[in-house]
Amino acid sequence: MTTKEAKPTWTGSVRDALVRALPPEHLLPDDQPSYVSSWIYVFGVLTVSALAIVILSGTLLALEGPAWWHTSKVGLFINSTHLWSVELFFLFMVVHLWGKFAMAAWRGGRAKTWVTGAVSFAVSVGAAFTGYLSQQNFDSQWIAVQAKDGLNSVGIGAYFNVMNFGQMFMWHIVLLPAVVGILVGLHILLVRHKGVVPPFEEDVRSGRG
Repeated sequence: MTTKEAKPTWTGSVRDALVRALPPEHLLPDDQPSYVSSWIYVFGVLTVSALAIVILSGTLLALEGPAWWHTSKVGLFINSTHLWSVELFFLFMVVHLWGKFAMAAWRGGRAKTWVTGAVSFAVSVGAAFTGYLSQQNFDSQWIAVQAKDGLNSVGIGAYFNVMNFGQMFMWHIVLLPAVVGILVGLHILLVRHKGVVPPFEEDVRSGRG
């Protein structure tokens, strides 16, 4: 008597597809090629580390409210940590972006990896902009007034009202961070899937260049 073969389920199919695309040795590798020891490969990790501090410090600010840093030294310290981690995040990301551009990091079927990284940078600029608008001081008011006419001129002022503090604050702490987090997570998974891009000379030695 033969046992009836079980039909595949969608959960099993998704699991099998994920394991094929990201086997454990790729998802959590314990070694890397020797050329990864170059400094240009470090800035991607530094960018993610700075982003983690941005999220942590931003979470602490959100727990106490956006005006906490006006009345508390601890709040001022957390707010300053948030600001400087953002500054470092953009510094590391720009160096990483230009470094990978110079290396043509889309080589070897890595176009999606490159696109997710570039789009992450663009969305991060929007997140930083809404952060400046959430300061509740003269700087944020000045930035909002200067940006208002420009955004209205391209027809998005009704949907992205920089004079509306509540709207900008929610964009800053919910919508844009969620998009950045998804894109960065996808970017990291694609790096794990395809591997880090090798230098040009490595492609030449391996016969791919």
